Amino acid sequence: MAIQTIKVPDLGGAEGVEVIEISVKVGDSIAEGDSIVVLETDKASMEIPADASGKVTALKIKIGDKVSQGDALIDLEVSGATASAPTPEAAPAPVAAPAPAAAPSASAEVKLIVPDLGGAEGVEVIEVAVKVGDQINSGDSIVVLETDKASMEIPAEVSGTILSLSVKVGDKVSQGFVLGVVSAAGAAPAVAATQTAAPAQAAAVATAPVAAATSVAASDDDDEEDDGSDVYAGPAVRKLARQLGVDLDKVKATGPRGRVQKDDLHNYVKPIVQAVQSGNGAVGSGIPALPVIDYAKFGEIEIVKMSKIKKLTADAMTRSWLNVPRITQFDDADITDLEAFRNSMKAEAEKRGSKLTPLPFIVKAVAAALVAEPSFNVSMHQDGESIVQKKFVHIGIAVDTPNGLLVPVVRNADKKGLFELADEINALAKKARDGKLTPAEMQGGCFTISSLGAMGGNGFTPMVSAPTEVGILGVSRAQMKPVWNGKEFIPRNMLPLSLSYDHRAVNGSDAGRFMTYLVGVIGDLRRLLL
Repeated sequence: MAIQTIKVPDLGGAEGVEVIEISVKVGDSIAEGDSIVVLETDKASMEIPADASGKVTALKIKIGDKVSQGDALIDLEVSGATASAPTPEAAPAPVAAPAPAAAPSASAEVKLIVPDLGGAEGVEVIEVAVKVGDQINSGDSIVVLETDKASMEIPAEVSGTILSLSVKVGDKVSQGFVLGVVSAAGAAPAVAATQTAAPAQAAAVATAPVAAATSVAASDDDDEEDDGSDVYAGPAVRKLARQLGVDLDKVKATGPRGRVQKDDLHNYVKPIVQAVQSGNGAVGSGIPALPVIDYAKFGEIEIVKMSKIKKLTADAMTRSWLNVPRITQFDDADITDLEAFRNSMKAEAEKRGSKLTPLPFIVKAVAAALVAEPSFNVSMHQDGESIVQKKFVHIGIAVDTPNGLLVPVVRNADKKGLFELADEINALAKKARDGKLTPAEMQGGCFTISSLGAMGGNGFTPMVSAPTEVGILGVSRAQMKPVWNGKEFIPRNMLPLSLSYDHRAVNGSDAGRFMTYLVGVIGDLRRLLL
């Protein structure tokens, strides 16, 4: 036997995270993956699992402590090669010596691990692309996950044969979750702990470090002894249930092994809230409810479920409409010279493998406008009395995809050239349409551009992405129009622009200066040099 200290894993950069629950006590025998403690940041609660099996010999923390990556949590008495350096009391005895290292073999069992999801937790599995026995190559899709904003494929990092799968459609996973095990040719296995006192060789399993917010199901021992103590649910779910005043015994569980999840709580509470609101004759912010219509009486119909992204977009648009006092300003930008320059650069762009559309020019102009008029590069602070002034310029690009509208973000757009912007925009748009955007690639935007381009229209009023942004630019179809030059009307290529903004943070004069600068830069790119 030997003593292994289990420490706090990578918390995604979070420091000083509070311990809100300790799930084990000295003397407990635990298995790898069992919950040890529950930590809570300002955004989420997370369970820290054990990365080895054994008997708890000491607790290094208590409730209320603040911990960071690398801090000791517990001491665990383990056996064999899984242990760290033994203490003097646990020095190897002749009958309990660790097994000698196994010789490298032709293949090894490798766990397929969920990678970094940009901070997203409890992401739903919407498709399992493989089955046990399948031969896969490195890079092949294993599962497809869907977050609040996008779908994404999780690829295999090794080639081999699928030995087992630990997920199914509908499960919720997080960074570090084990999706399955593959027999990978040519990998060098680690040595597993021995199960008997006699030295023995054991089959090894190579794995990546376990993440802090793993979705490995904890045992019933992790549950708190309070309301709904016989219900299978994690500490974070129980805390939310207490906050909402919900009896967990009445909640229908949809998680793995009958585990109650946060979505189950939300689904339980939602109809109750709606019923109360409907009883008052209103929903939302006192707005009268719309009547229920039986469309089938008019003819044949089909009820089609909205995708998760479309439903979330609908909710976000409703929140923005109800909370943001939005103003929209319209103007036309003369892109005659811009188009002439762009067309003259097409051959050079094609030579370097770039596709130079008008959008990179608009992104570059908007980035310059955000620097020149920083009143647009802010967010409303949650205290309602402050604004957050940003020192970076990240611009979102609205992309129409089969799953709905997605907005990948071009970071530091003010520091990039036209070719670099063109390549990045095209790459992000392709990832969006292919369902491969990560949550991190859709976060941190300062301002959004929504272009209808060739789809037509003379203008529209885009919705501000609250609360993270206070402005959005709508771009419609360019048209040749007669423009008076002081002596005569001449044909010019004019681009309709619609600037919507949050009037709480931006006033009319700010918007006027922003739009005037933007139109001027688009009309004469030489102004970017000033």
